[in-house]
Amino acid sequence: MNKAAASFALVAVLAAALMALSLAVARHGYPFGVIGVKRLDGIASADTFMPLAAIYFFAAMLMMILPLKAASVVLLNAADTIHWVVIALFATIVGCLAARWAFGQASAPWVLLDWRFLFVAAIVGCHLAMNELRRNVLLRSLFFALFGLATLACLFWSFRI
Repeated sequence: MNKAAASFALVAVLAAALMALSLAVARHGYPFGVIGVKRLDGIASADTFMPLAAIYFFAAMLMMILPLKAASVVLLNAADTIHWVVIALFATIVGCLAARWAFGQASAPWVLLDWRFLFVAAIVGCHLAMNELRRNVLLRSLFFALFGLATLACLFWSFRI
């Protein structure tokens, strides 16, 4: 948990610094600043987390039924990597929004109220609870079905309100 929080904080600070630099350059009228802002804004959005959640939940579903050795391969090479990608993408979004807020865009933090950011919490929460889920046979069976449903929902449901 400490490593995840430290990684989140560092990526958010780095993204905020780069966004602040881009916004400052754009404010002075240079077109390079606008390019930097567009690139940082294009890295991630709330919609990016749905396919990542589908892949993560599919990997988690496999970890529930695979033997320990195969499940550890899936954990280390898929689930853990996606977990860190989600943390880095969300930290980038938070850092960019913090820089926008610091440059006078008072409505920037309201973007974080998008309900699709709950996929970030779901992935991080499942990753932190994965050991407990693997230990109990009843929980493994229950979460195998839940992860399957979550995978299909993230892939095929539009989530439009």
